[in-house]
Amino acid sequence: MDTSTELKARRARLVLATVIVTVAALLVVGGFAAATLMKDDAKGAPQASASPSASTPAPTGSATTDSPMTPERAQKISLRKPTGHKDGVATGFPGSPSGGISAAVYFWEEFAWLDDEKAAQQLTAVVSKDAPGYVDKQVSEIRKMREVLGLAPSGGIPADVSFTTAVHAARGKTLKAPGLPAGDVMQIWLSYDRFATGPKGGTDQNPLRGATISFVVKWEDDAWRFTDKYDALGDYPVAYEPNSPYAWSDGWVQVRHAN
Repeated sequence: MDTSTELKARRARLVLATVIVTVAALLVVGGFAAATLMKDDAKGAPQASASPSASTPAPTGSATTDSPMTPERAQKISLRKPTGHKDGVATGFPGSPSGGISAAVYFWEEFAWLDDEKAAQQLTAVVSKDAPGYVDKQVSEIRKMREVLGLAPSGGIPADVSFTTAVHAARGKTLKAPGLPAGDVMQIWLSYDRFATGPKGGTDQNPLRGATISFVVKWEDDAWRFTDKYDALGDYPVAYEPNSPYAWSDGWVQVRHAN
């Protein structure tokens, strides 16, 4: 998890969820190509180019020379549906590229990013054995964020406030981890929004929009595990914009949640 980038983004945008809380009058401020991920979903499949090949049927609404392909025009990735739920996280994703992306998306949408105790439980359930300091590092970042927001260093959020994280796009890339089979380690970038709901259904007037975060996941013990051991093998994508041909060429694709 690129927590340093995420922390800076949060600190720079403390208005992500300005919600009036009745408790003490506190203000809580709050590539794989799409065709590859959907048509060739075997773990370890070769990474395709960002543009559909001539042998791959073009997605609905394919581009012409005057209308280049973009994430908005291209076919979305259908996320894999989890088969279980334990310790606050979705489980049971397949060991495939879309399985890895699905695991990251579900985790981030469910992650208790402002509740250090719940987050520790979630992280412990999904972190790889090769990342012994990962949980403590993430929990420490959450506690720093709580202090920035004026909350006690440890604890939950006020009962009448809730946050929703919605991932809209992902960029997945296989990392060549030494000694591991191709496809066992992936870097996954997510583009997401986050908004809050306050007392009596009050809505966030200035939600966080278009934020990004990255994860590295490893196929371990028949599940996708989060790790920081291979962070140095990853890279940085171009900015995600739904109508950007550069975002499409760089591997960004929109996601469709499982029903």
